[in-house]
Amino acid sequence: MDELGGNSLHERRLIKRAIDEIYKGDAKKINFIWIEANGCTGNIISFLNADQPDVPYFLKEMVNLRFSPSLMQVEGEVAFEEFLEVLDTNFILGVEGALTNKEEGFYNIFATYKGRRVPTAEAINLAAKKAKAIIAIGTCASFGGISAARPNPTGCTSLGEFLGREVINIPGCPANPLWVMGTIASIILNKKVEIDEKGRPIMFFKETNHTNCPRRSYFDNKLFAQKLGDKECMIKVGCRGPITKAYCPLGLWNSRINWPVEANTPCIGCASEFFPDGTEPFVKY
Repeated sequence: MDELGGNSLHERRLIKRAIDEIYKGDAKKINFIWIEANGCTGNIISFLNADQPDVPYFLKEMVNLRFSPSLMQVEGEVAFEEFLEVLDTNFILGVEGALTNKEEGFYNIFATYKGRRVPTAEAINLAAKKAKAIIAIGTCASFGGISAARPNPTGCTSLGEFLGREVINIPGCPANPLWVMGTIASIILNKKVEIDEKGRPIMFFKETNHTNCPRRSYFDNKLFAQKLGDKECMIKVGCRGPITKAYCPLGLWNSRINWPVEANTPCIGCASEFFPDGTEPFVKY
């Protein structure tokens, strides 16, 4: 993986180093639980698009995925029993989607077990008490996101607010898969992740998209696009890059091919703590 080019070389090296440490016996593969709360499951779909390393390699060499509603083969009560078994092991908890306890949590059901409906909120509470680390994957889990957007009839909130404790936030709608893998690699290697005041891993959320935007020189020279398709800085047509801390212009998306601004569309701030209510309208004239 070190021989591969691209701006995401840093996190790939981090992942490779974690795998090397596991091979040498200086680190151990860790169990991983991925729970889907109130959201669109877009983060797990984004995660499956990972390559270099791809998901099978990541799962074979770095973690033991012990529970994921979208990826595991078993279902029903057998799946819930497997979930309960993992709680007595060393594991990382990953959650995508926002949380709610409204209507006793029945807006999102985790399982039906021995005739009783188990709310997802209850299952996450159980897992959070024993997890080695807790990761909020995507903007809904990190900050509420679209699931908690006005008027928020389901009473959704972020994972950290729901639990009342600090979690590692990896925002993005969806989160880039390498941000997730890189964060897990850092936990395996360093036992912790350096985070900012919003709980975001500093290695991926240190600067705004605006800082590293390839159109930054147009902004500095006060040359602004007047309509979509113009080559200049798009801040006057709605770009939210200046208020969005993320790694998008460096790490890129879809096998490091592109990101919204290079596709001639403004950054809509999907990784921002203000998304979506505070970043609308996404395009303006």
